[in-house]
Amino acid sequence: MSEITILAFAFVAFIGIVTPGPTVLLALTNGSRYGIKRALAGMVGAVLSDFVLIGAVALGLGALLAASEFWFTVVKWLGAGYLAFLGVMLLRSKGTLKVAGKHDSADVTTTAIFLKSFLLAVTNPKGYLFFSAFLPQFIDLGLPQAPQYAALAVVFAAVDFAVMLGYAMLGSQAARFLKHAGAVWLERICGGALLALAGSLAVYRRAAN
Repeated sequence: MSEITILAFAFVAFIGIVTPGPTVLLALTNGSRYGIKRALAGMVGAVLSDFVLIGAVALGLGALLAASEFWFTVVKWLGAGYLAFLGVMLLRSKGTLKVAGKHDSADVTTTAIFLKSFLLAVTNPKGYLFFSAFLPQFIDLGLPQAPQYAALAVVFAAVDFAVMLGYAMLGSQAARFLKHAGAVWLERICGGALLALAGSLAVYRRAAN
Protein backbone atom coordinates (compact mmCIF):
# COMPACT_ATOMS: atom_id res chain seq x y z
CA MET A 1 0.00 0.00 0.00
CA SER A 2 1.25 3.49 -0.82
CA GLU A 3 2.23 5.96 1.89
CA ILE A 4 -0.44 8.36 0.66
CA THR A 5 -3.12 5.69 1.12
CA ILE A 6 -1.88 4.91 4.64
CA LEU A 7 -1.77 8.59 5.62
CA ALA A 8 -5.25 9.23 4.21
CA PHE A 9 -6.59 6.22 6.10
CA ALA A 10 -4.91 7.33 9.34
CA PHE A 11 -6.34 10.84 9.03
CA VAL A 12 -9.91 9.65 8.40
CA ALA A 13 -9.57 7.08 11.19
CA PHE A 14 -8.42 9.79 13.60
CA ILE A 15 -11.44 11.97 12.79
CA GLY A 16 -13.76 9.04 13.40
CA ILE A 17 -12.10 7.91 16.62
CA VAL A 18 -11.60 11.29 18.29
CA THR A 19 -15.37 11.94 18.21
CA PRO A 20 -16.48 10.68 21.65
CA GLY A 21 -17.75 7.13 21.39
CA PRO A 22 -18.11 4.23 23.85
CA THR A 23 -14.46 3.17 24.00
CA VAL A 24 -13.00 6.67 24.35
CA LEU A 25 -15.57 7.55 27.00
CA LEU A 26 -14.56 4.41 28.85
CA ALA A 27 -10.89 5.39 28.50
CA LEU A 28 -11.74 8.79 29.99
CA THR A 29 -13.52 7.13 32.91
CA ASN A 30 -10.76 4.57 33.46
CA GLY A 31 -8.13 7.29 33.48
CA SER A 32 -10.16 9.22 36.03
CA ARG A 33 -10.79 6.26 38.30
CA TYR A 34 -7.59 4.26 38.12
CA GLY A 35 -4.89 6.45 36.60
CA ILE A 36 -3.01 5.97 33.33
CA LYS A 37 -1.16 2.79 34.29
CA ARG A 38 -4.26 0.71 35.04
CA ALA A 39 -6.29 2.34 32.28
CA LEU A 40 -3.77 0.87 29.82
CA ALA A 41 -5.44 -2.52 30.28
CA GLY A 42 -8.68 -1.11 28.88
CA MET A 43 -6.83 0.45 25.95
CA VAL A 44 -5.23 -2.91 25.15
CA GLY A 45 -8.68 -4.51 25.22
CA ALA A 46 -10.07 -1.92 22.83
CA VAL A 47 -7.08 -2.27 20.50
CA LEU A 48 -7.48 -6.06 20.46
CA SER A 49 -11.13 -5.55 19.53
CA ASP A 50 -9.98 -3.46 16.55
CA PHE A 51 -8.08 -6.46 15.22
CA VAL A 52 -11.06 -8.74 15.88
CA LEU A 53 -13.49 -6.43 14.08
CA ILE A 54 -11.23 -5.83 11.09
CA GLY A 55 -10.37 -9.54 10.88
CA ALA A 56 -14.06 -10.41 11.00
CA VAL A 57 -14.81 -7.92 8.23
CA ALA A 58 -11.98 -9.33 6.12
CA LEU A 59 -13.53 -12.80 6.57
CA GLY A 60 -16.99 -11.56 5.62
CA LEU A 61 -18.79 -11.14 8.97
CA GLY A 62 -19.53 -7.50 8.24
CA ALA A 63 -21.24 -8.52 5.02
CA LEU A 64 -23.23 -11.16 6.94
CA LEU A 65 -24.53 -8.58 9.42
CA ALA A 66 -25.39 -6.24 6.57
CA ALA A 67 -27.36 -9.01 4.85
CA SER A 68 -28.97 -10.79 7.81
CA GLU A 69 -31.61 -9.00 9.83
CA PHE A 70 -31.57 -11.76 12.44
CA TRP A 71 -27.85 -11.72 13.24
CA PHE A 72 -27.69 -7.95 13.04
CA THR A 73 -30.49 -7.74 15.62
CA VAL A 74 -28.80 -10.27 17.92
CA VAL A 75 -25.50 -8.37 17.93
CA LYS A 76 -27.30 -5.02 18.17
CA TRP A 77 -29.20 -5.92 21.33
CA LEU A 78 -26.13 -7.49 22.93
CA GLY A 79 -24.23 -4.27 22.31
CA ALA A 80 -27.06 -1.99 23.43
CA GLY A 81 -27.59 -4.03 26.58
CA TYR A 82 -23.93 -3.92 27.55
CA LEU A 83 -23.70 -0.18 26.88
CA ALA A 84 -26.78 0.41 29.00
CA PHE A 85 -25.35 -1.71 31.82
CA LEU A 86 -22.13 0.33 31.89
CA GLY A 87 -24.10 3.57 31.73
CA VAL A 88 -26.30 2.61 34.67
CA MET A 89 -23.26 1.62 36.73
CA LEU A 90 -21.76 5.07 36.19
CA LEU A 91 -25.06 6.84 36.90
CA ARG A 92 -25.22 5.02 40.22
CA SER A 93 -21.66 6.08 41.05
CA LYS A 94 -21.09 7.94 44.29
CA GLY A 95 -17.98 9.68 43.02
CA THR A 96 -15.09 7.23 43.12
CA LEU A 97 -12.60 9.51 41.37
CA LYS A 98 -9.46 10.34 43.31
CA VAL A 99 -6.00 11.56 42.41
CA ALA A 100 -4.68 9.20 39.74
CA GLY A 101 -2.43 6.57 41.23
CA LYS A 102 -4.11 6.69 44.64
CA HIS A 103 -7.24 4.85 43.64
CA ASP A 104 -5.95 1.39 42.89
CA SER A 105 -9.15 -0.41 43.92
CA ALA A 106 -8.31 -3.96 44.92
CA ASP A 107 -11.77 -5.10 43.84
CA VAL A 108 -11.25 -4.00 40.22
CA THR A 109 -8.62 -6.09 38.44
CA THR A 110 -6.77 -5.17 35.27
CA THR A 111 -8.42 -8.20 33.67
CA ALA A 112 -11.86 -6.74 34.41
CA ILE A 113 -10.82 -3.38 32.96
CA PHE A 114 -9.48 -5.17 29.86
CA LEU A 115 -12.62 -7.25 29.33
CA LYS A 116 -14.95 -4.31 29.82
CA SER A 117 -13.35 -2.36 26.96
CA PHE A 118 -12.96 -5.42 24.74
CA LEU A 119 -16.58 -6.53 25.10
CA LEU A 120 -17.84 -2.99 24.65
CA ALA A 121 -16.36 -2.88 21.15
CA VAL A 122 -16.93 -6.40 19.86
CA THR A 123 -20.65 -6.35 20.73
CA ASN A 124 -21.28 -3.18 18.71
CA PRO A 125 -22.65 -4.05 15.24
CA LYS A 126 -21.98 -0.50 14.07
CA GLY A 127 -18.29 -1.32 14.25
CA TYR A 128 -18.62 -4.22 11.83
CA LEU A 129 -20.79 -2.23 9.44
CA PHE A 130 -18.48 0.79 9.68
CA PHE A 131 -15.39 -1.23 8.81
CA SER A 132 -17.30 -3.06 6.05
CA ALA A 133 -18.06 0.26 4.39
CA PHE A 134 -14.84 2.08 5.33
CA LEU A 135 -11.99 -0.36 4.74
CA PRO A 136 -12.74 -1.38 1.13
CA GLN A 137 -12.23 2.24 0.09
CA PHE A 138 -8.51 1.77 0.83
CA ILE A 139 -8.11 -1.78 -0.51
CA ASP A 140 -6.52 -2.39 -3.90
CA LEU A 141 -8.42 -5.36 -5.33
CA GLY A 142 -5.56 -6.02 -7.73
CA LEU A 143 -3.23 -6.92 -4.86
CA PRO A 144 -3.41 -9.62 -2.12
CA GLN A 145 -6.03 -8.39 0.33
CA ALA A 146 -4.91 -10.05 3.57
CA PRO A 147 -1.68 -7.99 3.93
CA GLN A 148 -3.63 -4.82 3.16
CA TYR A 149 -6.25 -5.54 5.83
CA ALA A 150 -3.44 -6.35 8.27
CA ALA A 151 -1.70 -3.04 7.52
CA LEU A 152 -4.93 -1.07 7.96
CA ALA A 153 -5.64 -2.89 11.22
CA VAL A 154 -2.21 -1.93 12.61
CA VAL A 155 -2.65 1.72 11.59
CA PHE A 156 -6.19 1.92 12.97
CA ALA A 157 -5.16 0.27 16.25
CA ALA A 158 -2.23 2.69 16.65
CA VAL A 159 -4.44 5.73 16.07
CA ASP A 160 -7.11 4.31 18.38
CA PHE A 161 -4.57 3.71 21.15
CA ALA A 162 -3.16 7.23 20.83
CA VAL A 163 -6.61 8.82 21.04
CA MET A 164 -7.65 6.68 24.02
CA LEU A 165 -4.39 7.52 25.77
CA GLY A 166 -5.18 11.21 25.31
CA TYR A 167 -8.66 10.77 26.79
CA ALA A 168 -7.27 8.72 29.70
CA MET A 169 -4.70 11.43 30.43
CA LEU A 170 -7.46 14.03 30.33
CA GLY A 171 -9.50 12.00 32.81
CA SER A 172 -6.49 11.46 35.06
CA GLN A 173 -5.74 15.19 35.16
CA ALA A 174 -9.40 16.03 35.77
CA ALA A 175 -9.41 13.72 38.80
CA ARG A 176 -6.65 15.80 40.37
CA PHE A 177 -8.77 18.94 40.42
CA LEU A 178 -12.31 17.68 40.94
CA LYS A 179 -13.89 17.66 44.37
CA HIS A 180 -16.31 14.92 45.36
CA ALA A 181 -19.37 16.61 43.81
CA GLY A 182 -17.49 17.21 40.58
CA ALA A 183 -16.38 13.57 40.50
CA VAL A 184 -19.98 12.42 40.84
CA TRP A 185 -21.09 14.62 37.96
CA LEU A 186 -18.24 13.60 35.67
CA GLU A 187 -19.10 9.93 36.11
CA ARG A 188 -22.81 10.63 35.67
CA ILE A 189 -22.18 12.62 32.50
CA CYS A 190 -20.17 9.71 31.08
CA GLY A 191 -22.87 7.30 32.23
CA GLY A 192 -25.58 9.39 30.58
CA ALA A 193 -23.55 9.53 27.37
CA LEU A 194 -23.20 5.73 27.35
CA LEU A 195 -26.94 5.35 27.93
CA ALA A 196 -27.62 7.74 25.05
CA LEU A 197 -25.32 5.67 22.82
CA ALA A 198 -27.15 2.53 23.95
CA GLY A 199 -30.44 4.13 22.99
CA SER A 200 -29.13 5.18 19.59
CA LEU A 201 -27.89 1.64 18.99
CA ALA A 202 -31.22 0.15 20.07
CA VAL A 203 -33.09 2.17 17.43
CA TYR A 204 -30.36 1.76 14.80
CA ARG A 205 -31.61 0.07 11.65
CA ARG A 206 -29.66 -2.03 9.21
CA ALA A 207 -29.41 -0.33 5.82
CA ALA A 208 -31.79 -1.83 3.31
CA ASN A 209 -30.16 -3.79 0.50
